Amino acid sequence: MENRTNPGSEQLVSSPMALTRKDFVSDQEVRWCPGCGDYSILAVAQKTLPSLGVPKEKSVFISGIGCSSRFPYYVNTYGFHTIHGRAPAIATGVKAQNPDLQVWVITGDGDGLSIGGNHLIHALRRNVDLKIILFNNRIYGLTKGQYSPTSERGKITKSTPAGSIDYPISPISLAIGAEATFVARAIDTNPAMMTEVLTVAAKHKGSAFVEIYQNCIIFNDDAFKDVYDKSVRIEHSVMLKNGQPIRFGMDGKKGIRMNGIQLEVVEIGKDGITENDLIVHNDSLPDSAYAYLLSRMNVPEFPVPFGVFRRIERPTYEEMMETQLRDSISKKGEGELQKLLNEGDTWMVE
Repeated sequence: MENRTNPGSEQLVSSPMALTRKDFVSDQEVRWCPGCGDYSILAVAQKTLPSLGVPKEKSVFISGIGCSSRFPYYVNTYGFHTIHGRAPAIATGVKAQNPDLQVWVITGDGDGLSIGGNHLIHALRRNVDLKIILFNNRIYGLTKGQYSPTSERGKITKSTPAGSIDYPISPISLAIGAEATFVARAIDTNPAMMTEVLTVAAKHKGSAFVEIYQNCIIFNDDAFKDVYDKSVRIEHSVMLKNGQPIRFGMDGKKGIRMNGIQLEVVEIGKDGITENDLIVHNDSLPDSAYAYLLSRMNVPEFPVPFGVFRRIERPTYEEMMETQLRDSISKKGEGELQKLLNEGDTWMVE
């Protein structure tokens, strides 16, 4: 805050000081492998934060364990580097007790979907006002290259020398299934897309889940080459724009339409197909079925969607908790801890 004295008055007036990217850059040395996609995500976050109008002291970054979880060290805000998979639980406590804070959770596909899967699901279904960013590189990078919950079947790693036999989790499908009120996807090679997605996620009131495709150059290089390599991305990816038909391909000649209860790829101008046959993207539908269908789109049958899948309004966990507390106090008074502990059935142990 900047203090100044009005002419002819001794009264101090406070005005907000404009923040820049430098205000969110910490003095810690960034320790990721050269070429890691985490650098791009960090740069976008540091660039986006000043535009949100949230003071540094009102921002908190909380992470679990993994390469991505070093994030709080590199952002000049409050933060916690916590326990493997438990970042959503700790973040829920922070937000519940400090509802005026903007709380970010930084996690990875291993941290957030394996040991932390249970905590992630419940933070989303409760609609805690957290901004959860999941870095997905389809590998355990910090522990040197074991397969993760998002690794594709047949993946050969140090822990699956004969190839993984697990079916991979779709983070977006999981978040939608948990009834998250905001679900989106971006990729580390497209800073403009990341900026747009993180900005709208930050402004959403409720659980905001963002998956970011992130390249691990050491242990899983080119994990998303089949989606966003320059030679294929025009055919293998599509940006979701609310209120606009879902089109992709060279000159937007291809699109997605509904065929019964399934999505299908069609070509405009072929077999009488026009733009009017295409799905017009609506991220605010109350029912999550449509967003879930989009989450199942994957190469080679479909282009991979990026952008906002779902964005709805619903009371947040901390709002409902505060209302419940106020109602209880108005009916029963402030209460006494010792009395609470002693009420009900008690036993004397000798």
